[in-house]
Amino acid sequence: MAKILVTMPDAFLHKIDNVAVNEQRTRSELIREALRSYMKRSNINTQKAEKDAEFLENLIG
Repeated sequence: MAKILVTMPDAFLHKIDNVAVNEQRTRSELIREALRSYMKRSNINTQKAEKDAEFLENLIG
C-alpha cells in the first residue's frame, strides 16, 4: 500500500484523531473512508449534472 504525505493544521488533525478514537479506527482508516465518501458523492453529482444537461438539451431540441 502506498503512503502519502498530507499537511493540515494541528487543530484539525486533533479533531480527526478524536473521531478515530471514538470510532475505534485508525487515522488512516478514517481518512480513507472520508475520501471514499467524497468520491462517491462527487461522482453522483457529476452524473446528475450530466443527466440534467441531457434533459435540457432534449427540451431545447
